[in-house]
Amino acid sequence: MPVRQAGEFQMSVRSHIDWFELHGDIEFSGQRVRFPELLAALSRGESAIRLEDGSLGIVPDEWADQYSMISQLGVVEDEHVRFAPAQVALLDALLASRPTVDVDEKFEEIRKKLDSFEGISEAEEPADFKGSLRTYQREGLGWLHFLEEFQFGGCLADDMGLGKTVQVLAALSERIKNNGPLSPSLVVVPRSLMFNWNEECERFCPSLKVLEYSGLDRASLRDSFDDYNVILTTYGTLRRDILELKDQRFDYVVLDEAQTIKNAGSQVAKASRLLEANHRLALSGTPIENHLGDLWSIFEFLNPGMLGRSSVFRRFTDDNDNRSLLTRGLAPFILRRTKSEVAAELPERFEQTIQCQMGEEQQRLYDEMRDHYRQSLLGMLQEQGLNKSRMHVLEALLRLRQIACHPGLLDPELVDGNSAKLDTLAPLLEELLGEGHKALVFSQFTSMLAIVRSVLDRAGITYEYLDGQTRDRKAHIDRFQQDSDCGVFLISLKAGGLGLNLTAADYVFLLDPWWNPAVEMQAIDRAHRVGQTRPVFAYRLICEGTVEEKIAELQQQKRELADAILLENRSVLSNLTRDDLELLLS
Repeated sequence: MPVRQAGEFQMSVRSHIDWFELHGDIEFSGQRVRFPELLAALSRGESAIRLEDGSLGIVPDEWADQYSMISQLGVVEDEHVRFAPAQVALLDALLASRPTVDVDEKFEEIRKKLDSFEGISEAEEPADFKGSLRTYQREGLGWLHFLEEFQFGGCLADDMGLGKTVQVLAALSERIKNNGPLSPSLVVVPRSLMFNWNEECERFCPSLKVLEYSGLDRASLRDSFDDYNVILTTYGTLRRDILELKDQRFDYVVLDEAQTIKNAGSQVAKASRLLEANHRLALSGTPIENHLGDLWSIFEFLNPGMLGRSSVFRRFTDDNDNRSLLTRGLAPFILRRTKSEVAAELPERFEQTIQCQMGEEQQRLYDEMRDHYRQSLLGMLQEQGLNKSRMHVLEALLRLRQIACHPGLLDPELVDGNSAKLDTLAPLLEELLGEGHKALVFSQFTSMLAIVRSVLDRAGITYEYLDGQTRDRKAHIDRFQQDSDCGVFLISLKAGGLGLNLTAADYVFLLDPWWNPAVEMQAIDRAHRVGQTRPVFAYRLICEGTVEEKIAELQQQKRELADAILLENRSVLSNLTRDDLELLLS
């Protein structure tokens, strides 16, 4: 049977009203094959394709890698592969290795604009906006205009504290001013941020009519949606009310802290994709360019179908070449500015680790607990293996971390005993307060914060407190921000990691290490954000010679494992080895 080698490969892109078509013809010594036929052969893993005259065309090995993503991201039809407008940058990146591709005028125009961001410049805040945007925020407003022009969804991923809310409010206010009556815009936020958004709306855009859609009596509010400009709701309400909300057409749908929907299979992620809107926007301060695999769900909300199927997308992100290609293709849709990039507009931030040395009694208790777990766990590992021992491992590491904070976390009778961290923290707070500073104190253990409260009470120090049970958060925050006598704010990690503006503080203390950098940054960024005028000093307190130090060592080798220990992610803990455990318990 005659065999033919692949020759000339001609590709072209043609534009239609709301899609693009990629055409292609491959020549095998005078015999031609359409591009969809080639993709079908590649998907079957074949190394040759049968030609019209009965001969075989040899498919070069490298074509499987070069073109398989095209078939996964586009829709393969009889004569061509079809792509959505939001996929232009991805398609351009996929075709970059081709020496010549014939493209029409419309595709070339959009490609140039996406490639160079030509024409995306600073935009002035609308006249009725109370306040002034910083330079980078005006550039963000210009980027939002760009997304509107092409009807793309985008992710505003500025560092925490750089004012993403303000940029969105300026865009919504300007849109209403320029376009007259519009459908309301829906803003979905974690419950803890409802008051923050409401406050920002009142402060910067008092002309916006804002409705809080939450609470037990919310059903009656739906009939009045069209009387408002902005509807504020929570992710929980969205999940519960999606059958009603999906029938309402919104102008914008904005997801704040959009990492909430990164699990594509969750009910809230599915609900978000059912919403009808003219424009879609996601806000997230988490550095997402390092976690491309988690982006699928967010982009399925922003630009449905843009990244193909979830399973295929995650498989492609395992390859470095594909990751760089995807980074390029997604670049126009993700705007991220870090604090270092806009450093001239923010005060400096200083971070330091303070090593605390345990006293004799705390050290004795820690050593006893460590030796107990070392003996019992290593013996259990020997007999039962790691899988059956995992829960005991988590418990041991939790208990050791608690003793490193304060022995009273394990034995209530010891709450008045000595703790290296308290002995370090108390005099630092007294000194700072005497100099007119304010401080935030974070711990993931509310029982540790309760002990700190008793110390502050005895010292006569005025403070505020916030954990997951706190109601009327706004009142607590306002008091700390405005009352010069209130110098300390005690905050639990889960309650205070997101959305709090606490710029009255210029010192931050992290009482126990989380080793999840994003979480630590969120805590520090409560003070180091837009509106802060002074340098911010952040201190991490770690006890010498404890599991806290060991986790820090282990983190350098196995970062996922360290996250698993502190976030109690048991699936990742499957990577734990006996050697790792011996290091932690040494």
